[in-house]
Order: sequence, then C-alpha cells, then structure tokens
Amino acid sequence: MTITAPVACQAHLSLGITGHRTGNAAFGKSQKAIEAALAALFDRIDELLEDKRKDLSAVRFHSLLVDGVDQITAQMAVDRGWELVAPLPFGNALNIAINAQPETAADARLLAAGKPANDPAVEARAQAIQNVTRSAKLFELADRDAEIAELFFDTLDNSGDVQRSTAFQTQSSDQAALAGKVMLERCDLLIAVWDGEVANMRGGTGHTVVTALEMGTPVLLIDPGKPHEWSVLSRPERLLHERQHNPAQLETIITASIGSELQADASIAGEKWHASSALVWNLHRRIEAVFGGGAKPLRSLKTRYETPDAIAAGSAAGMLDGARAIPGADQQQIDRIAATILPQFAWADGISSWLSDAYRSGMCFNFLLSALAVVIGAAYLPWDLSDQKWIFASIELLLLVLIIVITFIGSKRRWHSRWFETRRVAEYLRHGPIMLLLGVSRPLGRWPRGQAGIHGAHWPENFARHCLRTTGLPQVAVNHEYLRHVLEHVVEPHVAAQRDYHRVKAERLHKVHHRLDKLAETFFILAIFSVLTYLLLKLAAVLGFAPEAWPAASSKLFTFLGIAFPTIGASIAGIRFFGDFERFAVISEIAAEKLDELNTRISLLLTGPGRGISYGAVADIAHAIDEVVVDEIESWQAVFGGKHIALPA
Repeated sequence: MTITAPVACQAHLSLGITGHRTGNAAFGKSQKAIEAALAALFDRIDELLEDKRKDLSAVRFHSLLVDGVDQITAQMAVDRGWELVAPLPFGNALNIAINAQPETAADARLLAAGKPANDPAVEARAQAIQNVTRSAKLFELADRDAEIAELFFDTLDNSGDVQRSTAFQTQSSDQAALAGKVMLERCDLLIAVWDGEVANMRGGTGHTVVTALEMGTPVLLIDPGKPHEWSVLSRPERLLHERQHNPAQLETIITASIGSELQADASIAGEKWHASSALVWNLHRRIEAVFGGGAKPLRSLKTRYETPDAIAAGSAAGMLDGARAIPGADQQQIDRIAATILPQFAWADGISSWLSDAYRSGMCFNFLLSALAVVIGAAYLPWDLSDQKWIFASIELLLLVLIIVITFIGSKRRWHSRWFETRRVAEYLRHGPIMLLLGVSRPLGRWPRGQAGIHGAHWPENFARHCLRTTGLPQVAVNHEYLRHVLEHVVEPHVAAQRDYHRVKAERLHKVHHRLDKLAETFFILAIFSVLTYLLLKLAAVLGFAPEAWPAASSKLFTFLGIAFPTIGASIAGIRFFGDFERFAVISEIAAEKLDELNTRISLLLTGPGRGISYGAVADIAHAIDEVVVDEIESWQAVFGGKHIALPA
C-alpha cells in the first residue's frame, strides 16, 4: 500500500495589532488620518497576497480588542474576510466589564455577570465590544478573573484609594502583557500605532512594541502624527533612530513569510515513505543492540513505522483522550491536532528514522568493509598463496568498490542532510499538542537557525512553525480547572515519558561507547602481542632455544596478524568515533535532568494550592519543554553536523 504525505498545512499570513486607545490625545487628534492609513496598508497587504491567494488561507488578524486602534482595525479585518483572533487578558464577560469603563461598581458587576449596564454610555461601549467579539475567535485568560474582578470592584467602590487602584492596574497590566505575548508569539508582523512616548507601561502599546522587537518579530510602526509614513523595524535599537518610510520592507517580510511556508511544504511532501526499516541498513542499531547490554542482542530489529493515518488511534491515543477530557476544551482544535499535527509528526518521524538507519549504517559499513578489504588483501600470506593473490586482490577491490558505491548513494540521496531536516521537523512537532492546547508558541525570532537545506534556508523550522500555528489558538476560557487537567493528563505524562526515554538511552549509549572502546583496545593489544610473540620467537631461535626454521615459517602468519589486528581495531575505533555514543549519552543525560526538573515543577504545581496554577506559570513550563527540545536538537546537530557520509580515509 502506498503511503502519501499528509495534507499540507494551509499557509497563511499572521498579523497582530497594538495601538493607542480612544482617550489618547495623539490618536484623537489624527483618528481619521490614522484610519485611512490603516485601510491603505491593509489594501497593500491584500495586493501582495493576491498572486498566491489560491495557496493561502485567510489572513489571521490578532487583536486584544480594547477600544481605539484595536477595535477599529478588528472591524476592518472582519470586513475584508480576514480571520479575527482575540487573545483576551480576562474572561470575555470581565473583559467587557473592564473595557466598557464603567464609573460604578454596580455597572461593573452587572457587565461581569453578563447583564446590561444601567448607564447608557457604558452599555453602548459594552455593546460595541460585544459586536466585535462576536466575529472573533476568543482565547480567554480567565484563570485570575475572580481575583482581578474583586480588585476592579474595590477600585470603583473606593475611587480615591490609590493602593487599591495601583493593585488593580498592576494585576490587569500583567494579564494584558500575557495576552499580548500570546499574540506576538504567533505573528509574522506586528502593526503598531504609537507615538513613541511611553515604553515601560507593562501591557501598553510601547511595551508591546519593545517586546515584539526583542522576540524578533518585525514591527510596522505608524506615528499618529504622520500615519502614512510608516516604517518597519526589526530590532529594538532601531527605536533610537529617526524613522524612515520603507514600503519595500513590507513586501520583503510578507514574501519571505509566505514563500518560506510554501517552500517548506514542498520539501517535506517530496520525501518517500518506507513502511519499515531496511534489513540492509540496520547495522548501526545492531551495534547498539549487541554492545548496549539489552536482552536478546541478536533479536530481529525490523521496525514498522507508524503511519500518519494510524497515529491518532495508536501511540497518540492516550494524549488525545486526555486532551478531549479537558473541561471546556476546544474539541475542534483537538480534531485539527489529530488531523494535521500528528500525521505530519508521524510522516517526519518515520522518514527520519529510515534515513538515520541508512546514513549511520552506511558509515559503519564503510569502516568495516575497509578493514575487511585490508585483511582479505593480506590473507594470502599465512597460506603462502602468492600465485593466487589475484583472487584476494579481486575480493579486496570489490569491497573497496562497494565502499565507493555506498558513499556515492548516500551523498547523492543526501541521507545526512535529509535525516537532519526531517528529524528537526519531528522533534518540533512531538510536543506540539502541549503548546497548542495552552496557546503557547515559539516566536518568529527565537527559532533556531539550522543548516540550510536544498529547498531553502532553514525549511524545517519554517515548516514546523507554520504547521503548528495553522491549528490556531483554542477557543476556550482558560481557568484553573483547564490548566490543571492539561498539566496532569497531557503535559506531565509527556515530560515523564521523555525523561525516562532519555535516561534509558543515555545508559545504553554509555555502554556501547565503553564496550566498543574495550574491543578496539583488545585488538590493539593482540596486535602488540602478535608482534612481540614473533620477536621473542626470533630471539629464541638466535639463542638456540627454538629451531631456526620456526621464525621463517611463521613470519607470514605474524605479518598477517600484524596487519589484521590493528586494522580491525582501527575500524572499531572509527565506528566509536563516528557514532559519538558518549557525547550522545551526555546529551540525553542533560535532557533527562532538565525534564526531571520540569517534572518536579509540575508536581509542585499540581500538589500546591489551586491558585498557584496560573496561565503564566503553566505557559512558562510549556516554553521550558520547548527549550529542552531545541537545546537537544542544537547539541546533536553540533555533534553530527559535519559528519557527512564519506570514504573512511
């Protein structure tokens, strides 16, 4: 049965917005001009996407939906058919209550309870927010709603109390910053309407701009005083310089973003699926089985790869069951994970495993065949078959040609680089469901800069990034119960399983390294022993303790042994050096230690008071898991990056 690549993740452009609120003087003074500039900008973005429209899904527009620029652009996006996504700092009802700016606690409580406010002006603002949110996909950070609502009500009940007001502003700003981070992590470009005045108010426009630039997300900055002369910035230090209108930079960013996504899809889809591991390419795994100390080292090592259409009901079934049982979970998002992320992971994982076997076993064969060629080439000596040396030389030549063939095929088919590329994709996607269920993503500027592939620079990172974000934010109200269930039934099992895997792997690889080292050492000792034996035999003959004919009769045998033992020892040492089992063991040990620490943190959260399980704390753990994966990838890439399949010279 032919297995084809999973359906490609639909590419899209992802934008974010931040800007001044209605009460800002600079915004109020130039509102019409700002709206016109934004409309013209959105027109230009649509124009740049027109040629690739058939390959793209709708532009995804992220907004926190506060009054002013956020709400104005949100409506513009909806009118254009863009997908509106709103990561809210609070639950929807509390978000409306706070942003409707009620003057009394009574109205605030009514709005927070989902009821109309008594004040017509406040109710009008609440309705305006509701009208926009109805068109948006909401991701609500509601885990601290009870605490923040009480602070909000207390502030209104005690309008002159600076301490209460400061406490509310601090807590609400923290939530706004968290929601802003969720938005920024998913954006190709942040559009900001900002006068450049205040950059240190947490969660505010200036803070969001600086955070985006620090994350590596480019910012299109619109000055309210000159809205049509916007500039694109890529580094925080650019904020210190005079702005320059650079419309070509917008085209560069959009073209690069969309182009990299489509290019990455072509790269992964062009790979060929193998149903199982190849018998001819299992030498490397056989070496691990024999020298790693496991049971039945000569057992069958044939591996059937889990197909993309089987993983949801197979190895990922437990994770999906845990996700579907989350209270208030977005079941449609989980369906998308099962239909897109998991098949893409299985596809990349299976292909990478086959390529790994071919590449690493190919090099092991080269080392062994080179030793065998030398040994067979000299094997005529102990039998005194000089007249038949051509037979041994012919076999030696065939073995050398076989080495060249393996090297040529491995280089031609790019086993080394394709293994690296597909393995990176698989590892980025392995923990993807955790990130997606929590609305966490790795921002644009924080992705590793892996080695460039034949289809373009860093396509595995581009592919994994856009594949993960295609699934979108879950439409959920994130509360303590939601977070606890994700931690307990999705995150903790994954972390524990990966930790245990790395512990076992590290122990096995340490044994392989040690035993190969000892075996190579044994052959070198045998080489010394054979040479020493011949010299002692010669000395004994000279001194009359042995017949004079013995050294001459055995010289060819000892010459052969003097060639064979060090040659075999060198080939085993070469396999040990090439395989770098010791360094890979250390990499796995470090990963296991980090994962064990994360598992401890998870346990402390789960056994502590419920209020300790906040979105910020759980998101930090998800990011830490992501960092462990990226650190491991970069470590083994540093080890194997330059070890292309080559002649064992």
